Amino acid sequence: MTNRQSLLLVDDEPTNLRVLRTILQEQYRLFFAKSGEEALQLLEQEQADLILLDVMMPGLTGFDVCARLKANPATSHIPVIFVTALKDEMDETKGFEVGAVDYITKPISPAVVRARVKTHLSLVRAQELKQTRLQVIQRLGRAAEYKDNETGLHVMRMSHYSQLLALAYGFSEQKAEDLLHAAPMHDIGKIGMADSILLKPGKLTSDEYKEMQKHPLIGAEIIGGCESDLLKMAKAVALYHHEKWDGTGYPFGLSGEQIPVEARIVALSDVFDALTSDRPYKQAWSIEETLHYIRQQKGLHFEPRLVDLLDENLQQILEIRQRWAE
Repeated sequence: MTNRQSLLLVDDEPTNLRVLRTILQEQYRLFFAKSGEEALQLLEQEQADLILLDVMMPGLTGFDVCARLKANPATSHIPVIFVTALKDEMDETKGFEVGAVDYITKPISPAVVRARVKTHLSLVRAQELKQTRLQVIQRLGRAAEYKDNETGLHVMRMSHYSQLLALAYGFSEQKAEDLLHAAPMHDIGKIGMADSILLKPGKLTSDEYKEMQKHPLIGAEIIGGCESDLLKMAKAVALYHHEKWDGTGYPFGLSGEQIPVEARIVALSDVFDALTSDRPYKQAWSIEETLHYIRQQKGLHFEPRLVDLLDENLQQILEIRQRWAE
């Protein structure tokens, strides 16, 4: 099987390597090292999905090897399981401190070895899928930028504003990070807009504006139905970010807490950055002008609590703006 996952087995005792080989060779592609130095050299040529690493070895110990692996960006992602006769709690603590994910004690049990390896390889696959999903979302967001006058820096700023406001609102760290990654999808529906409308330098006609108001629906259709919490959030942001707190927005005329909170956050972040940025059709407003307008829209366009949070976190907002300045 050419698509088998690869394990690097490291132990200075050939007998131990033979035992591990017998246990694992039917399910995985194996390669071996008899010292820490040899393991590090081997990883310069070979790709390992997981490493089973002895602790007590001449020269570089397993702790030394693990620390070097975690310090190297090319190998820091590889999970390391220590296989050792050490049973002292201090030894285990040190192992986790240098970056190991698990311990297997000698003498080893074949069932335990197979189970631990399978579990940690499953976690690796799950993380790879999460990263792939995130990369697809980011690229879809980039696709929308190519259809618009807005820049990638606008999307970076408003996404970070959204994360900051979400944390201030009471989101968990994970949910706020999800919003950071979902926010760039807010205008994905503009992919479905005609250039004659999207890129028109002057004011839209009534019919053109009605057509433009369809882009949240198109965005939701592009993202579609999905089980991922991140994509569900991205769909809500795309569909509802033009709704207004007083019910005068579109496409559904929702009001107040009928509007998903993540969309309310993105709406404020998007408008703040759009007003403070140069566009082909307008010059950037000053921070003072922008804040005056947003405060006027408190309870109309924007949720009052979010306007207050924007004021309370203005210094951090301005730091983000400076960090991603055009």
